[in-house]
Amino acid sequence: MQVAAMFVRPTNPLSHRLARLAFVMACAGALVVGLAGPLHRFAGLDVDIAIGVMRYGFYVAVAGVALAVATIVPTRPGDRRRGFVAAVLAIMIGVAAAYTPLSWFQRAQHMPELNDISTDINDPPPLVVTLQLRRGAANPPAWPGKSAGVLQRSAYPDIVPVVLPVPPAEAFKRVDEAAMAMGWDVVARAPADGRLEAVATSDWFGFRDDIVVRIRADGAGSRVDMRSKSRFGDSDLGVNAQRIREFTAKLKAMP
Repeated sequence: MQVAAMFVRPTNPLSHRLARLAFVMACAGALVVGLAGPLHRFAGLDVDIAIGVMRYGFYVAVAGVALAVATIVPTRPGDRRRGFVAAVLAIMIGVAAAYTPLSWFQRAQHMPELNDISTDINDPPPLVVTLQLRRGAANPPAWPGKSAGVLQRSAYPDIVPVVLPVPPAEAFKRVDEAAMAMGWDVVARAPADGRLEAVATSDWFGFRDDIVVRIRADGAGSRVDMRSKSRFGDSDLGVNAQRIREFTAKLKAMP
């Protein structure tokens, strides 16, 4: 009996408990991170507080991952398989929960501090209808000025006007079609003024960005300029520039 006992791997209840604790922490962190957006979007929680909630959820998720990594080394399959599985799941869930907050932070470190992007930095399309919708917005509605235009040109040199080989009336129809394809909430159509305005809402936090598209005659064709402006945040993390790129691609792809 004593000889046989020498070949039985002792269990480690402490590792089991720590692995389960890591799993619970990772799940709790993921839940808090996931709820941050809906709390702002649907419950009206102040955006700064909601981001703070997300930050603390990130910390809890990372702590769960760290604890799981610490327990997974001494944990082995077989008679300790439950602890091993809990630790692995904690790592997977915690990493998934931490990914978005971490990616936001990394982008904020590398992206320029811009929240208003226009294809025409000298004469950006003005907000008209969307101006009335920005009441209470943290960012003022005015174009931030020449320095912002210089910074934009350096960071996003590809953000330029689109010239279409069709008259303004046809160009407006294409702009409208492209805007609908983008899933924006079109709030104003003024073909006589060559202007379309819309609002884009993010899926998670419900952040709203205001959009103005301007169509002007350009010889036998039309010039299309677009402006996309965030209502919140010193930096848009590149979202407005990416939106203009996607809209431009759709517009150019139309027959």
